[in-house]
Amino acid sequence: MIKIKFLKKLPVSGGKCPPATQDLKLNTKNRNASIKAEHIQYGPLNLSDETYWERAAEHWNTTPDVAKKSKCGNCVAFDISPRMDDCMPGPVSDKDGRLGYCWMHHFKCHSARACYTWAAGGPIKEDKVSLEWQEKGEK
Repeated sequence: MIKIKFLKKLPVSGGKCPPATQDLKLNTKNRNASIKAEHIQYGPLNLSDETYWERAAEHWNTTPDVAKKSKCGNCVAFDISPRMDDCMPGPVSDKDGRLGYCWMHHFKCHSARACYTWAAGGPIKEDKVSLEWQEKGEK
């Protein structure tokens, strides 16, 4: 089990920023572990990588077109709440989507990517829900 020490106290919304939002080395370590882990397979690095989506489709027993709809941006653990935006070190959007925080794998994640542990029901948009996920992670 990963023990998490939260940093940077947030004045308005309460709570503290997850360490990976403040520590590039830790974020990179967690992201890279999620890319390499057979049961996670975070990706694709190149969003037009059809091979990644074919593998994801095979994993989920569906088609690549359906797999492409199951992205971090609509995952239950993808946090884009105002408090999490305050934790990000810079701009959160680009032409392909936006950064958020993955509460499952503890790294800054891009909405256009996916992983094998994707779960429907997201993203997290409210500070209250974000704090609930943080509390779960601290236990």
